[in-house]
Order: sequence, then C-alpha cells, then structure tokens
Amino acid sequence: MFTIEPIQAALSKVKTGTDFPNFIREIKNLGVTKIETSLRDNTTTYFNERNENLQMPSMYTDLEIAPEYNPGKFKKYLTIHKKGETDYLSFCKNCADAGIERWRVDLNKMTCVYFTKDNTLVYQEVIIRNF
Repeated sequence: MFTIEPIQAALSKVKTGTDFPNFIREIKNLGVTKIETSLRDNTTTYFNERNENLQMPSMYTDLEIAPEYNPGKFKKYLTIHKKGETDYLSFCKNCADAGIERWRVDLNKMTCVYFTKDNTLVYQEVIIRNF
C-alpha cells in the first residue's frame, strides 16, 4: 500500500545532503518512482509506478524565487549541500536565491533535474548510488 507515513519516516532521517542517497534507496524500496518539489508553493509530491501520488505536508513557508537563474550560485549551493554543510531547508532557500523554482527526481533513471520559474531545465545530475 502506498502511504505517506513510511515516506515521512524515511525523510525524518535526512539531516544533510549526505543522507540523500540513503533516503532515495529507502523510498525506492517503498515503491516511490518520482518526486516533484516546488519551492514557490512549498509542495513535495511522491509518485509510484501506477502514477498514484501523495503530497507531503508543508515543511516551511513558501519561498520567493529569484527572478534570474544564477548558475554559479546554484552550483556552489549544491556542492556545499552534498558535502553535508547545509540542511534541507537551507538548501531550499539557497536554491530559491539562485533562481531554482522546482526539481524532479526520477528514481528509475536515478536523476535529479532542476527548473527555473519559466520551466527551463537548467541542471541535471545523476544521483550517486550508494546501494
């Protein structure tokens, strides 16, 4: 059964970006195939293979997205987050500051793609497989 509680339990273990690969492994085992996060309206939605979806309760207030994408800022923020130097909320605020409006994680392809306010894909990365 596809329910939000096990996803929330897995998410509660994530403190910094270094915890992300283990989180992905755990929710993939729960049947999650895709995650869509919007910083503008503070929504995160999890999907399974039947395209059923579950929306996570809000974790913070809506964020204002910078009008222009700043690739240098974004890559700096992403790098320090992956090193474990920022928590999730700080990463979200930093992404908004760099002009990122949303991202999508594909657990089948093991990719994360980032988009600006005008829906332009500006960055794609492969999720490290620590499992």
